[in-house]
Amino acid sequence: MLLPAFCLFIVVVVVQFLYYIVVFGKFSFAKPQNATPKRIPISVIVCAKNEEENVKTLVPLLAEQNYPQFEIVLIDDASSDNTLEVFEEFEKQYPNIKLVKVENNEAFWGNKKYALTLGIKAAKHEYLLFTDADCVPASKDWIANMSSQFTVEKTIVLGYGAYERVAGSFLNKIIRYETLLTATQYFSWAKLGKPYMGVGRNLAYKREEFFKVRGFMDHMKIRSGDDDLFINQAAEAKNTTVCYLQDSFTYSKPKTSFKDWFKQKRRHVSTAKHYKMFDQNQLAVFYISQLLFLLLPIVLLIFQYQWIAVVSIIGFRYIFAWIAMGFAAGKLKEKDVMYWFPIIEIILILTQLNVFITNTFSKPVHWK
Repeated sequence: MLLPAFCLFIVVVVVQFLYYIVVFGKFSFAKPQNATPKRIPISVIVCAKNEEENVKTLVPLLAEQNYPQFEIVLIDDASSDNTLEVFEEFEKQYPNIKLVKVENNEAFWGNKKYALTLGIKAAKHEYLLFTDADCVPASKDWIANMSSQFTVEKTIVLGYGAYERVAGSFLNKIIRYETLLTATQYFSWAKLGKPYMGVGRNLAYKREEFFKVRGFMDHMKIRSGDDDLFINQAAEAKNTTVCYLQDSFTYSKPKTSFKDWFKQKRRHVSTAKHYKMFDQNQLAVFYISQLLFLLLPIVLLIFQYQWIAVVSIIGFRYIFAWIAMGFAAGKLKEKDVMYWFPIIEIILILTQLNVFITNTFSKPVHWK
């Protein structure tokens, strides 16, 4: 009875090897990236709803970017706090700021995609760079580094949106490892010619790509996905590239409670079910292999079935997974989370299972 479980365990580890070494290896083991300076005019777009404190920090950092020609498009999405007033003060202070005021529209009530669409149409430059109101760029060369990856053919650039470190917080390590894993996945698949998502915290594309797919119209009724659903629809092998230069990163404040982080994960997972079928399947296969790798050895070891072989295979799997993710962590400056890799991985697998179960019975809350 245990032979089929042992054979399945071997198959699972082979699948894991293909993901970590073959797929993720396209990013993990890639050569360091070079920046080729461009002088493309850029419109930086920030959509904010009730973010008055965050934008006080962000906007001056954007205004101080070392880049020859750029504008900042600030979108106030019908905020009920003083976000609009803060934006208006910045508009007076900086000549390259354009303010877009969005009023609640009955057809698109509280829909970030509607607000972003207005901002994209208002931008005067063709090349657009997006970040969120609660983010900050890693350096004054953020625009320069992200725009450096544009070419005549590559009109979509996927960047890395990191989370700040919180000293003494294990939850912070979990959040940052999950962000590292997600980035490794979408960077790797993009390098393989199958881009499937990006993050709105750090994303750039030419405006023509937006209009080619009718903007967000095909998924306007889905409250989330202004970043990943758009990329899932618009990105192809020929038009998409990645940027993992250290100065191109953005940083956000992470959730500080497990409850808030769990809610965030529920939103992200609920959006993924709208991806193309291939992308849904490859993500599902990876997660199922993760879950089975956790469960099958427990059964086999309880009954001491081929326990030497099982322990050896477990060790082999952790070695190649640790190596692949370690190289990725080095590129994305997240090395410290790898010390806790086995424990964090188990927590993430079980949390993901909890998210799937919870989302089956209730819908998550989206844009404020």
